[in-house]
Amino acid sequence: MKNKKLLPSLFYSMLGIFIFLVLYFVTPFTREVMQNIFWVIAILGGVFFIMGILLIVFTVKQKIKGKQKVFLILTGASAVGVLVFSILHNLVYGLLIFLFNENIWDKLGGEEPFFFILAILVCPVVFLVGVVGSIVGFVRK
Repeated sequence: MKNKKLLPSLFYSMLGIFIFLVLYFVTPFTREVMQNIFWVIAILGGVFFIMGILLIVFTVKQKIKGKQKVFLILTGASAVGVLVFSILHNLVYGLLIFLFNENIWDKLGGEEPFFFILAILVCPVVFLVGVVGSIVGFVRK
């Protein structure tokens, strides 16, 4: 890739979308407002996922070395991971109900938490770690 400015632009765009999505989920809205902007949030979530894939691809193609490469890949992978782990959570939940019927949750004491925790807690924290490390790398260059 010849344009070295594309990677930081993609990175900072992802950071902006991440901040917007986090603000949406932590701000108490009325039901009407949430219904009106749901499609915007869904589209931004899809764009965030695609940008995560692009960040990984561009980081590898530019042959970035060292810690900067690790932090950029962490940032992209965590952006991809949110959607992947959310889908896996729902697939495992549905599969367990299909295989063992709805009473499985009474025996287990709740639903499948592993992929949910990865999607909702671990991936955003990893994203922030990648962001901080990447920003430090961009500032040093």
